[in-house]
Amino acid sequence: MDIIIYGSCYGTARQYAEELGKKTNNSVKSYKDISLLDDYNTIVYVGALYAGGVLGMKETFGKMTTVQGKHIIIVTVGLADPTDTKNIENIRNNMQRQLLHSVFKHAHIHHLRGGIDYSRLSLKHKTMMWMVYMKTRRIPVEERTAEVRAMIETYNKQVNFVDFNSLEPIINDL
Repeated sequence: MDIIIYGSCYGTARQYAEELGKKTNNSVKSYKDISLLDDYNTIVYVGALYAGGVLGMKETFGKMTTVQGKHIIIVTVGLADPTDTKNIENIRNNMQRQLLHSVFKHAHIHHLRGGIDYSRLSLKHKTMMWMVYMKTRRIPVEERTAEVRAMIETYNKQVNFVDFNSLEPIINDL
């Protein structure tokens, strides 16, 4: 049995998970609705990049007792360019802090681009993003990573980089 699980705060990770579920005929659930993963052969986790990690990923894979015999695919969804080498390195370093080494080593990892709509953010998240924005503006242009550039370019805007065609490598991985 296979399952697609998502961790989404404002919707783009959920959109990708639901589209992937349609294209592969798999059930899709929020990480909040999962109790145990041992009954699944293939586990796809689609998670939003949020506050330095992947939303809900640690909690989800904490509900699995073994990686043996499991096909694990983790998909991150964020604002920055998912093909930028430094961005990928930063994401994976943060993922390693959230996951057991056995899960991280066993997982097939993909990165997708999401979106943001500042008008939908909670006051807490707007404040947090403002503080990050103010800090990132002080970084010299030549030292800005793809993640920092994306933050500055999209601040206080509505942007949507969701591209369902980018699911093809994940479908092939399944």
